[in-house]
Amino acid sequence: MNKTIYKLFAAGIGAWVSLSACNKDILDKQPPMSYSDEVMWSDLRLVEAYVNSRYWILPHFIDASTKASTTGLSGASDEGYDHWNYEGEFHFNLGQITPDYTGLDNWTDDYAYIRSCNIFFERIAGVKGDEDLRNRLTGEMKFIRAWCYFDLLCRYGGVPLITKSYTIADSSFLVKRDTYEAGMNFIIKELDEALPLVPYVYSSSNTGRITKGAILAFKSRALLYAASALNNAAGDKARWQLAADAAEAVTDLAAQGYYQLDQRTDYKQLFLDKKTPEAILSFGMNATYGDNYIDVYIYPNGSHGYSAYVPSQNIVDEFEMKNGKPVTDPASGYDATHPYDNRDPRFYADILFNGAPFKGRTVEYFTGGMDSPQSNVDNWNASLTGYNWRKYADETNTNIDGGSAQNWIIFRLAEIYLNYAEAAWELGDEVNARKYLNLVRSRASVNMPDVTATGTALRDRIYHERMIELCFEGHRFFDVRRWKIAAITDNKPLKRVSIDKKADGTFTYTYPTLQNRKFNLNNYLFPIPKEEMNKNNLLVQNPGY
Repeated sequence: MNKTIYKLFAAGIGAWVSLSACNKDILDKQPPMSYSDEVMWSDLRLVEAYVNSRYWILPHFIDASTKASTTGLSGASDEGYDHWNYEGEFHFNLGQITPDYTGLDNWTDDYAYIRSCNIFFERIAGVKGDEDLRNRLTGEMKFIRAWCYFDLLCRYGGVPLITKSYTIADSSFLVKRDTYEAGMNFIIKELDEALPLVPYVYSSSNTGRITKGAILAFKSRALLYAASALNNAAGDKARWQLAADAAEAVTDLAAQGYYQLDQRTDYKQLFLDKKTPEAILSFGMNATYGDNYIDVYIYPNGSHGYSAYVPSQNIVDEFEMKNGKPVTDPASGYDATHPYDNRDPRFYADILFNGAPFKGRTVEYFTGGMDSPQSNVDNWNASLTGYNWRKYADETNTNIDGGSAQNWIIFRLAEIYLNYAEAAWELGDEVNARKYLNLVRSRASVNMPDVTATGTALRDRIYHERMIELCFEGHRFFDVRRWKIAAITDNKPLKRVSIDKKADGTFTYTYPTLQNRKFNLNNYLFPIPKEEMNKNNLLVQNPGY
């Protein structure tokens, strides 16, 4: 029973420590990527590599090795579409989720990582070595285990809380579901215990590891979700106070200089620069390792991309005019014959549209254009909505088939400011709600007019700001569920643009439906996969499945 072999990954996030840092004698005696139980838990540097590999469960781009993809969440929400249904998003789009066919299911992966965390906690006390390193690794694993449970709670509601690694010697390993509240309490306890074990910052060689700021940012998101309508039917203000306090703890770090909104004039650089001061925690990518091919998935076909994950016309219509008015406002200045003129600067940084510059050329989504389904360049990969992601697209990548190297930002300061704005509004503090909302809008690269709304109109502007500021980052899918508005947003047809080029070089635009979408009320939670129900007769399925 002590001969279990563990795979150790030496790359994947910028923080990961090379195996060359491990004891050289051990490396001389063992195959380079595998170690027995006895060896693994006798050397703290090998344990560190074990911890490093557990970072893969944290959110990042589409990745065949796990289901932690945030790109799939975009395709399953009203902000986007997955051309190839890579992650089963159509089950969500069409209201066809069942215990047999879920899509975006993370139950098995999350519990596999939870088990590896539990093994760590059972073994770490017996590993000799530097106490500070052992404490730091313990803090990281508490964060990772908490993340797995948070991910499960977001998808399924209350789940079994398992803190031991079961083996064949155990007579019973079936566990009932705990409540959502018990799960959230466990997550917050894990984070509170992890906080003193990790530093505020790391040296450049360890950039990307979990810090105090990452823990506090995670706590902010978790408590915001716990306070929201889906999980707080009674509207308990004490929960909103906890959410506000958690967000304030991160803003305090920003006030001390640990983080700041990226104030460069080019907004899209925020998502390409590994050292942006706005990032609190990022998943570091390495183009030479694994399945990190975000550019090939989001590039237009005219640049030999797959156009897999693309924006919808629905999200395009949500970007305000530069004067801060919605395109539906007659006073906004919106011109239907030039629909992409004078929009929120984030539109140009986030969306590739007809006529946009990209990689030294002009993107052509009009019928017969290079990036259209009638193109003579990889037309099977043309965007079906008439748009592509610009956010996260690295135009300097000259070999997209060889991989991508952008970091995926898991937590950033703008999210925390919007968390604070939302919690403040719920507590009746409109002054701070507007303050933190407008801090995001007034950054140098955005410079949108301040929001002056009050009452429910202010709440709606906060919701809208999250839709724009955090688009394609994996937030929208869960936001509309926790707000309990998915029955509205996800029951609308998903629109595309159809563009015809006239002889004089001008264009006409129409907006057909690409996909008729359906959201059932039971879809606020995922069904527990049938195979998991079959394994554990103590599990109770979510209502409506």
